[in-house]
Amino acid sequence: MAASTAQVLSLYRKLMKESNKFPSYNYRTYALRRVQDAFRANRSVEDPKMVEQLLNQGRDNLDMIRRQVAIGKMYPTQKTIVEG
Repeated sequence: MAASTAQVLSLYRKLMKESNKFPSYNYRTYALRRVQDAFRANRSVEDPKMVEQLLNQGRDNLDMIRRQVAIGKMYPTQKTIVEG
């Protein structure tokens, strides 16, 4: 099954939305930057097998981000100066 542009964009939106939920400013900005950089780096990939492999990797990362956000919310930390 070839991945469509809509699937890729949907995964990107989900990753960005979940990454934005990190309670810690440092983790949040790091995750957002990593998601953006990964999608930019693989923008020119056209091989359907490789696209599918990257989508699966992205879905795994989405699951990991969801788990890390849940854990981060269990143990609140002090806000940094940047967060105000």
